[in-house]
Amino acid sequence: MAKKFYAVRKGYKTGVFNTWAECEKAVKGFKGAMYKSFLTLDEAKEYLGDSSSKKIDENLPFAFVDGSFNIATKVYGYGGFLNYNGKRYVLQGNGKDEEMASMRNVSGEILGSMAAMEKAIELGIEEINIYYDYMGIEMWAKGEWKRNKKGTIAYYDYYNSIKSALKVNFVKVKGHSGIEGNEEADRLAKESVGI
Repeated sequence: MAKKFYAVRKGYKTGVFNTWAECEKAVKGFKGAMYKSFLTLDEAKEYLGDSSSKKIDENLPFAFVDGSFNIATKVYGYGGFLNYNGKRYVLQGNGKDEEMASMRNVSGEILGSMAAMEKAIELGIEEINIYYDYMGIEMWAKGEWKRNKKGTIAYYDYYNSIKSALKVNFVKVKGHSGIEGNEEADRLAKESVGI
């Protein structure tokens, strides 16, 4: 029998496990547990969103996005950039909507991803890789996480309204791990909220 790897995305413990017994311990009785078995370690890691081992694919237009929140001013914002045809387009913005501010930097993460999609459509791009470090960017867009706030609902609706015009490949990278594009998006996000 082929060896299996068990990837737990949501459970008491997350990560890749080598046996069903370990995986079962991590998910049994956990409400809304998310897990799968895979034949290769790479597939298991990809399911978890651990693609930090993947190189940035420069053959396709790509964007890095990040969010930030200024506790003192209650301003949330985003930063990032889109690379297309050798040109870099900076993405930055912020807001003070009270309900959105309750989500702190997550509001910025969502708005940054939307800004990247808007820019891609404006430039006539048909497929893009969006690199992010917060799992919600992909999960809310695809409807895999529950949407109970104005920002997450609007994000899901926006993504679904444009996905026939723009193919988005969401790529999770590890935050603050020295990935140049991610560090730059983080810096631009902080700058957008005055940090």
